[in-house]
Amino acid sequence: MNKIALAFLLPLITCTHLSAAEFQLKSSDITANKFMKKDQEFQGFGCEGGNKSPQLSWSGAPSGTKAYAIMAYDPDAPSGSGWGHWQAVNIPLEVTSVSSGTGHFNNKDVIEIKNDYGQTGFGGACPPKGHGIHHYQFTVYALSEKLDLPPNASAALTGYMVKAHSLASSTIVALYQK
Repeated sequence: MNKIALAFLLPLITCTHLSAAEFQLKSSDITANKFMKKDQEFQGFGCEGGNKSPQLSWSGAPSGTKAYAIMAYDPDAPSGSGWGHWQAVNIPLEVTSVSSGTGHFNNKDVIEIKNDYGQTGFGGACPPKGHGIHHYQFTVYALSEKLDLPPNASAALTGYMVKAHSLASSTIVALYQK
């Protein structure tokens, strides 16, 4: 093979290899663009679900990843700023999945931010009755460093810091309505 052809093919082969190892989020409990089960509905606030966080697993973290963050958000909530359902940051590098119903982390390094129900941990879906379909974004971020956040950090500050230190992210958008 001549050197010119090799010079053109080598970058293409390298790019193909890099794109094959994308950061990917999967779940056995929720499916993209499908309705969540009653298990993922909040218990309280006028809702009567199981308030179980979905099982999540991720793979393909980029080189340089130091920790992970999980965020669950409903942009359709009639609040003017959506609704935060779950924010957990500084999930250790060796953790690449959470079981169904985990909701809280038993790890001193993980910072759990209060959701918009005013509680730490997972708070399930609870859209107003008759408000239509809501789109619940479950995102895992690969972070370039552990975040130095106070335990009482706001959701906005947490989101800003997560996105500022994100090397990659992967999202599943699940649906729910009442």
